[in-house]
Amino acid sequence: MGWSIGEDDGRDIGYGVPATCDYPGCTEKIDRGLSYVCGGEPYGGDEGCGLFFCEDHLGWGESGRQLCERCIDGEEPFEPSPDVPEWLEYKLNDLSWQEWRDEHPEQVVAMKAALGG
Repeated sequence: MGWSIGEDDGRDIGYGVPATCDYPGCTEKIDRGLSYVCGGEPYGGDEGCGLFFCEDHLGWGESGRQLCERCIDGEEPFEPSPDVPEWLEYKLNDLSWQEWRDEHPEQVVAMKAALGG
Protein backbone atom coordinates (compact mmCIF):
# COMPACT_ATOMS: atom_id res chain seq x y z
CA MET A 1 0.00 0.00 0.00
CA GLY A 2 1.35 3.41 -0.90
CA TRP A 3 1.10 6.56 1.17
CA SER A 4 1.24 9.09 -1.67
CA ILE A 5 -2.45 10.04 -1.54
CA GLY A 6 -5.16 8.76 0.76
CA GLU A 7 -8.03 9.99 2.87
CA ASP A 8 -8.72 10.35 6.57
CA ASP A 9 -12.25 11.40 7.54
CA GLY A 10 -12.69 13.26 4.25
CA ARG A 11 -9.30 15.00 4.38
CA ASP A 12 -6.71 14.23 1.72
CA ILE A 13 -3.51 12.89 3.26
CA GLY A 14 -0.20 11.48 2.07
CA TYR A 15 3.21 12.71 1.03
CA GLY A 16 1.74 13.61 -2.39
CA VAL A 17 -0.60 16.18 -0.86
CA PRO A 18 0.93 19.67 -0.53
CA ALA A 19 -0.21 21.50 2.58
CA THR A 20 0.64 24.01 5.24
CA CYS A 21 1.29 23.28 8.90
CA ASP A 22 -1.88 22.79 10.97
CA TYR A 23 -0.56 25.00 13.77
CA PRO A 24 -2.75 28.13 13.89
CA GLY A 25 -1.20 30.97 11.90
CA CYS A 26 1.73 28.93 10.59
CA THR A 27 2.19 29.06 6.82
CA GLU A 28 5.14 26.66 6.56
CA LYS A 29 4.81 24.46 3.49
CA ILE A 30 4.79 20.74 4.23
CA ASP A 31 2.99 17.69 2.90
CA ARG A 32 0.52 15.42 4.65
CA GLY A 33 2.87 12.47 4.83
CA LEU A 34 4.01 10.45 7.81
CA SER A 35 7.03 12.70 8.34
CA TYR A 36 4.73 15.50 9.47
CA VAL A 37 1.89 13.66 11.22
CA CYS A 38 1.34 14.11 14.92
CA GLY A 39 1.81 10.66 16.40
CA GLY A 40 4.30 9.54 13.75
CA GLU A 41 1.99 6.78 12.52
CA PRO A 42 -0.90 6.61 10.06
CA TYR A 43 -3.84 8.69 11.32
CA GLY A 44 -1.82 9.66 14.39
CA GLY A 45 -1.54 6.18 15.84
CA ASP A 46 -2.52 5.70 19.49
CA GLU A 47 -1.00 8.93 20.79
CA GLY A 48 -1.32 11.65 18.16
CA CYS A 49 -4.19 13.68 16.79
CA GLY A 50 -3.29 12.86 13.17
CA LEU A 51 -2.90 16.50 12.13
CA PHE A 52 0.20 17.65 10.25
CA PHE A 53 2.86 20.02 11.55
CA CYS A 54 6.15 21.54 10.45
CA GLU A 55 9.34 20.78 12.33
CA ASP A 56 8.89 23.88 14.52
CA HIS A 57 5.50 22.67 15.79
CA LEU A 58 6.23 19.00 16.45
CA GLY A 59 7.85 17.98 19.70
CA TRP A 60 8.55 14.65 21.31
CA GLY A 61 6.26 12.88 23.75
CA GLU A 62 7.45 10.74 26.65
CA SER A 63 7.10 7.67 24.43
CA GLY A 64 9.51 9.14 21.89
CA ARG A 65 6.79 9.79 19.31
CA GLN A 66 6.55 13.08 17.47
CA LEU A 67 3.56 15.03 18.83
CA CYS A 68 2.06 18.49 18.62
CA GLU A 69 1.96 20.61 21.77
CA ARG A 70 -1.72 19.86 22.39
CA CYS A 71 -1.15 16.10 22.34
CA ILE A 72 1.90 16.47 24.58
CA ASP A 73 -0.29 18.44 27.04
CA GLY A 74 -3.30 16.10 26.69
CA GLU A 75 -5.51 18.81 25.18
CA GLU A 76 -8.04 18.77 22.33
CA PRO A 77 -6.54 18.98 18.80
CA PHE A 78 -6.20 22.16 16.78
CA GLU A 79 -8.58 22.80 13.88
CA PRO A 80 -7.08 21.51 10.61
CA SER A 81 -5.77 24.06 8.12
CA PRO A 82 -7.65 24.34 4.83
CA ASP A 83 -6.30 22.78 1.66
CA VAL A 84 -3.74 24.91 -0.16
CA PRO A 85 -4.75 26.43 -3.53
CA GLU A 86 -2.13 24.34 -5.33
CA TRP A 87 -3.87 21.14 -4.18
CA LEU A 88 -7.36 22.41 -4.95
CA GLU A 89 -6.31 23.42 -8.47
CA TYR A 90 -4.78 20.00 -9.03
CA LYS A 91 -7.90 18.13 -7.92
CA LEU A 92 -10.11 20.42 -9.98
CA ASN A 93 -8.10 20.21 -13.20
CA ASP A 94 -5.99 17.06 -13.42
CA LEU A 95 -7.44 14.31 -15.63
CA SER A 96 -6.62 11.68 -13.02
CA TRP A 97 -9.23 13.26 -10.71
CA GLN A 98 -12.09 13.37 -13.26
CA GLU A 99 -13.91 10.35 -11.84
CA TRP A 100 -13.65 11.81 -8.33
CA ARG A 101 -15.02 15.15 -9.57
CA ASP A 102 -17.93 13.37 -11.25
CA GLU A 103 -18.75 11.51 -8.03
CA HIS A 104 -18.42 14.53 -5.70
CA PRO A 105 -20.10 17.55 -7.35
CA GLU A 106 -20.83 19.28 -4.02
CA GLN A 107 -17.17 19.15 -3.03
CA VAL A 108 -16.17 20.48 -6.44
CA VAL A 109 -18.45 23.50 -5.93
CA ALA A 110 -16.98 24.08 -2.45
CA MET A 111 -13.42 23.84 -3.78
CA LYS A 112 -14.15 26.34 -6.54
CA ALA A 113 -15.69 28.69 -3.98
CA ALA A 114 -12.58 28.35 -1.78
CA LEU A 115 -10.52 29.46 -4.77
CA GLY A 116 -12.77 32.46 -5.28
CA GLY A 117 -14.62 31.14 -8.30
